[in-house]
Amino acid sequence: MVERGEGFYPRQVPIDAYGNGGFRFAGMSHRGSLLCLPGGMFAWEATLPAEVSVESLQAVLEAADQLDVLLIGLGGDIAGLDPAVRAALKERRVIVEAIATGGAVRTYNVLLAEDRAVGAALLAVESAR
Repeated sequence: MVERGEGFYPRQVPIDAYGNGGFRFAGMSHRGSLLCLPGGMFAWEATLPAEVSVESLQAVLEAADQLDVLLIGLGGDIAGLDPAVRAALKERRVIVEAIATGGAVRTYNVLLAEDRAVGAALLAVESAR
């Protein structure tokens, strides 16, 4: 379970900007990677695509019954995703799209605006594209 202390915002909201190693949303700035889930926005310890694992996505798995789609932003470029992650989410009937962080942010915002059951696991990037 992700701690609801430092690095927690209590609602799922659109992302206004990304880059410079973090994200802006709800009038705030967050440095580092981010999990966007129905229960809120959480700081995420993962920094590299290789750190996107079943263990690092435990909060996502716990919220899987509230999600239809999980967008995984893998940084500046598309990278391989651990097959165990895909299998764990498929078992919980969550569709996974693993793409570059910029595309994941844009798609997340569109699906959220459409009131879809969407979540995002976003690795921070230095420069927005």
